[in-house]
Amino acid sequence: MMDLKLAPSFSLIALNAQRSLHMTTVKKVSLRCMAAAVILELYLEECITQSEYNLTLHKEALEQSHSTLYRETVLQPLFHNSAEVKGDLNWWLKKASMPSNNQLKKFETAISDYLKAMNLLEDIPSRLGSDMFFDSAEVEVRAYRSNMEAYTSITENIRAEILEEGPVTDEIICMLWLLRESGCMHAFFSLNELEKVNIKLHELYQSNLWAKALFSIQIRHGIELGLKRFLELKTKFAKTFIGSSINLIFPALERSRPVFIETESWFDNSNQRLDAVITRLESYGHEVKVMERGSIATLKIDNLLYDAIPHFVMMKVPIQGVRIVPKRPL
Repeated sequence: MMDLKLAPSFSLIALNAQRSLHMTTVKKVSLRCMAAAVILELYLEECITQSEYNLTLHKEALEQSHSTLYRETVLQPLFHNSAEVKGDLNWWLKKASMPSNNQLKKFETAISDYLKAMNLLEDIPSRLGSDMFFDSAEVEVRAYRSNMEAYTSITENIRAEILEEGPVTDEIICMLWLLRESGCMHAFFSLNELEKVNIKLHELYQSNLWAKALFSIQIRHGIELGLKRFLELKTKFAKTFIGSSINLIFPALERSRPVFIETESWFDNSNQRLDAVITRLESYGHEVKVMERGSIATLKIDNLLYDAIPHFVMMKVPIQGVRIVPKRPL
């Protein structure tokens, strides 16, 4: 993994393609997990001292660790006027993941500014804003885009440690837990791989004390669990208590909405139609790479893969275009 601390690394995954101007429910889920990642980051750096089941953080230790603003926005509400804060791991993670809306916004600003200063995050027009109905209504929708090289490095490192034989580091165990709690597993693992992930989670829970302590903690809120049931999710990949909810897709819905991009001309040639749509996307600041052409092309737009399906909608006249649909790992 590149030389980034845990919270910024996870934030690059969690913020990618999230709306930057609006506090959506989906983004709240990500931000709560990012705040919990700050606690795990401090634990891995041994800024938090452990005595039996209690974890204690002293203000003095925090100052000595070259604290950053994103850490302070999470920790200040916990300290109040105290010189130290004490609680078990479950208390710390749940407390950190339940800030007020105002605190959540401050945290988002702090960590996004931190990543932007390192040229690892930028604010661009959202893919949703390219949709014919958003575009024609002149509704501005903007989104975060993570640095593509850093994003790939982080996600591929997680995949390699989980899917290949060998030891798993404490940092990757934290990443697994954060992905599980934020419901993003399915974005990085195929359906077959999710079953392997579930087995790996269970093995780590049985053999690794850190994983055993962490995996038994859940910070998900009732609303997500309710939506999980509403979405009638399959339980095929949740055969164990520890693996439960790894197939929770709710938090990614905002990033996975298909969009319809119309063309300004009527093309008989599907490649010309696709090229016209790519030109439109690039004009909005997106980086587009054609991975595969054909009746249904595969595009990589910024960090994510999409199917590009020729389509038309019937208004007063038929309007030709391409529907851009998120492509899941197979």
